[in-house]
Amino acid sequence: MAYTVFDKSNRPLIWISGVVATGLTVLGVMTYRMVQTPSPLVELEKMTVLAQRQTIAVEIEASGKVQPIQSVNISPKNPGVLKRLLVEQGMQVKQGQTLAVMDNLEVYAQGIQAEAKFKEALANLEAGKRRIPEEIRQYQTRLVQAQARFKEIESQFQQAQQRIPKDVDQANAQVQGAQSRFRLAENRVKRNEALVKEGAISQDQFDEVLNEYLNARANLDEAVQRLAQVSNTASPEVEGIKQQGIEAQAAIAEARFALDERTKTQATEIAQLEQAAAAARAELERIKIQYRDTVITAPFDGVVTQKYATEGAFVTPTTAASETASATSSSIIALARGLEVVAKVPEVDISLLRIKQPVKIVADAYPDQVFQGQVIRIAPEAIVEENVTSFEVTIGLVSGLDKLLSRMNVDVTFIGQQIPDALVVPTVAIVTQEGQTGVMIPNEEKKPEFKPVTVGLVLDDKTQILSGVNPGERVFVDLPEDKNQDKEK
Repeated sequence: MAYTVFDKSNRPLIWISGVVATGLTVLGVMTYRMVQTPSPLVELEKMTVLAQRQTIAVEIEASGKVQPIQSVNISPKNPGVLKRLLVEQGMQVKQGQTLAVMDNLEVYAQGIQAEAKFKEALANLEAGKRRIPEEIRQYQTRLVQAQARFKEIESQFQQAQQRIPKDVDQANAQVQGAQSRFRLAENRVKRNEALVKEGAISQDQFDEVLNEYLNARANLDEAVQRLAQVSNTASPEVEGIKQQGIEAQAAIAEARFALDERTKTQATEIAQLEQAAAAARAELERIKIQYRDTVITAPFDGVVTQKYATEGAFVTPTTAASETASATSSSIIALARGLEVVAKVPEVDISLLRIKQPVKIVADAYPDQVFQGQVIRIAPEAIVEENVTSFEVTIGLVSGLDKLLSRMNVDVTFIGQQIPDALVVPTVAIVTQEGQTGVMIPNEEKKPEFKPVTVGLVLDDKTQILSGVNPGERVFVDLPEDKNQDKEK
């Protein structure tokens, strides 16, 4: 022992160094054990979080693209050669502004011809309106004349019927008078014939009596002849008047028929002339419209986004809103108005969207800027792409119109209704055990124990708890190794 003491006393530095090294070693071992074996309280705080009340908002993320509100490919209504193009790509245009003019010389010539035909049809109509009434008046005059002629013949017939019996009676009276004078003269001749033979009278006296006799006989013959003539001519005169009356009635019927027929055809002929004028007018208007269509104007205020044709190119009508290559190749320009965002939202999230819902928009071209918008339209029908069902949601831009351009890709976030004072836990804390949804909470021994809960909204890393957990209560977000091993078993 002495040696030992003497030995230590003789080498004190070496002894002190050994003691220090030994102490450091013990301290390191103890510290390592403390680190590797934490206390139960520290381990619980690391593996659990507190259920807290927060104001949460539903946020739905989707991708979309900036598109014009209205976009059309401008093309002529009729195929032809582009004569003049008055705009360039990027130009702002106003509604009704002339964009291009098609070759229209042939249409112009057709318009002049159609106008001449229209004027001719109008002239024919006006002439017909004057001519047809005049023709009707002529037919009316013919009818009146025929009726007047018939009345005249009727009057002649009545006069003949009244006159002829008087002439016969007069002729009979003349015959009777002539017969009486003839008998008287005859008797005087007989008496004077004896007297002249006896010489009682002179021959001159007898000649006078004989002359009276001869005159009386001549007068009687004349009266008889006149009577025969009156009697013989009465019937032919009446028949002639009757025949004239029949002819006059036929002329009346013919004139009335002609008048009726012309009156009937008047409306038809006027209608035909009016239809011809209307057809000529319609043809003229068609040519005018065709001519106006050669001047292509802007259908709305907008900007020229594409230029597809140059002057001298042959272009044809296309579908206005078509984006196909075949459509654009025959169009003149593309015109767009305004900007909006069209996003594709998964089917599971569509029920959380509403009209006028605010939206945050971030464009790939401006990753550090957030633009504002709001929902203006939700498509009524889903689209299916690669077995994924989604709905197109149209977002109106509130800001960013001065920076966003058509066809830009954007990410959108739909801001839903805020829920104040909602009890939430991390989504990773939600577990399922035997078909029940719940969380793992520390029991009295600070070990995980399953507790059923009713969940509400699930917002990415946060889940709303409706019942089953109280505010400030701890829930496990990570389980001890032995519990994980138990779960794996």
